[in-house]
Amino acid sequence: MILGDARKGKLADNITGFVRALRRAGLPLDAARTSLAIEAVALVGVDRKDDLGAALQAVLVSREQDLEVFEQMFSAFFRNPELTRQLLSQLLPKAPSAAPAVPRKARVQEALAARKPEGMQSKAAEDEVQLDAAMTASARQRLQQADFQTLNASEYRLVDQLARRVKLPLPRIESRRTRSGQRGQRIDWANTLHRAVRSGGEVLSLSHRQRRTQPLPLLILVDISGSMERYARLLLAFLHQATRHTPRKVYAFGTHLSDLNAAFAHADTDLMLEAANRQITDFAGGTQLGCALTTLRQQHARDLVGRRTVVLLISDGLDTGDASQLEKELQWLQRHSRSLLWLNPLLRYDKYAPLATGANLLHQHAQGMLAIHNLTKLEDLAAAMAKLLKI
Repeated sequence: MILGDARKGKLADNITGFVRALRRAGLPLDAARTSLAIEAVALVGVDRKDDLGAALQAVLVSREQDLEVFEQMFSAFFRNPELTRQLLSQLLPKAPSAAPAVPRKARVQEALAARKPEGMQSKAAEDEVQLDAAMTASARQRLQQADFQTLNASEYRLVDQLARRVKLPLPRIESRRTRSGQRGQRIDWANTLHRAVRSGGEVLSLSHRQRRTQPLPLLILVDISGSMERYARLLLAFLHQATRHTPRKVYAFGTHLSDLNAAFAHADTDLMLEAANRQITDFAGGTQLGCALTTLRQQHARDLVGRRTVVLLISDGLDTGDASQLEKELQWLQRHSRSLLWLNPLLRYDKYAPLATGANLLHQHAQGMLAIHNLTKLEDLAAAMAKLLKI
């Protein structure tokens, strides 16, 4: 079969519409990628649907977390069994009315519910005045309580920006170093005599040495497995901003441990996320926390500073690794840290119980379990941590 010139007919328009839908779903695509996709389809042809999908995936998907979005979008667009004869003429700008067999991601559903192309809307629709209540008080309140798992693409982007503004005033402790002040157990004779010079040698008041305060160092472990996909990126953005003035070490874990400290060195959160995306190779895979903690103990044990480090372990506890290894590593982590706090998004369920093996072990060894499934819980996180740490 001869495709013909892609610049004539519907092929280029259909591929362009498909790329635009992917862009609405959050994939970083531009005009150059669109042109490359049209060229790739012209080269491989449309005789085989699997070849067409592989060609488009090769030029349009650059992040592992976008693979599932691409597959669902491709399935929604290319549903015509007579694909060879009709040359993709059945590409539609919205999803079919029939419900799909597999539930689609919120990003895909919203992208498929696109507006009609320009010129196709009726005059009545053009004249209709709609009230945009995206950020009314009720909408903001709903987003404050909305579980990150239930957000569509637009809401997720908005909540992502709001989460970056959430403050996390972490508790501070007294350090061994001292400074001059009005209170303290020891008199600061140097500063006292220096001040006496101003009053002709008369000692009018005594200066004391008081202990400085310092933030507790943090070790942050973020689960980036498939069940944590909707939480991982948003929580990384939140922690990047909220802990920027706190000594921290950050790692992601799925099937293995990924060092994100170089990524967190970026001042810009978007640059941090891009660097983290390049560093993480097991995104949306399984969870083997025991193996990740073994790597942490063998290669990064110095990150646990003098048993003063607070470990924030962000996971749902659905571990698929060796339970005995996980228990051994959790015991080591508990011995070498000040506190082990488990931040669990599954606490959104009122009757949640850590019945899974990994969750049960985490529950046994963690000093506390905190919810982090919506903006309100993120805002309450500092107070909850201070209460658990008893500072």
